Amino acid sequence: MSTRPMSAQQMAERVVYGIANCDSVRAARRALTAQGREHRFHDVRKEGLDPQTLDRWIAAVGWEALLNRRGTTWRRLPAAEREGIDAAHARALMLQEPTLIRRPVIEHDGTVRVGWKPEGPVSPDESSVGQG
Repeated sequence: MSTRPMSAQQMAERVVYGIANCDSVRAARRALTAQGREHRFHDVRKEGLDPQTLDRWIAAVGWEALLNRRGTTWRRLPAAEREGIDAAHARALMLQEPTLIRRPVIEHDGTVRVGWKPEGPVSPDESSVGQG
């Protein structure tokens, strides 16, 4: 798995990845805004997700933390697709259908945070894998 290094500007920018109608994504964005933390929103449904970004996340938190097995997209997959899933298959599925990724994913200062809990930390450097 190869990853493209991020530029200093990309690392400093806080990016919230998700889909616009996701409650967790909306809560995270509201909390960041309320705390005066600038961020850019990247809608993975509309804008897609490049393989290098997904590879960075997998390297940081692992594919298991990224794969959303509770959502409707996962439940709609045929049982044969869901059973015995491994890293390569999960990666391919997440690239094909980014809504399979647990939301939000927040990247900032070279760290990755997955998921959101309202009472949880806002800064990804406080928790590399969020709970939510």
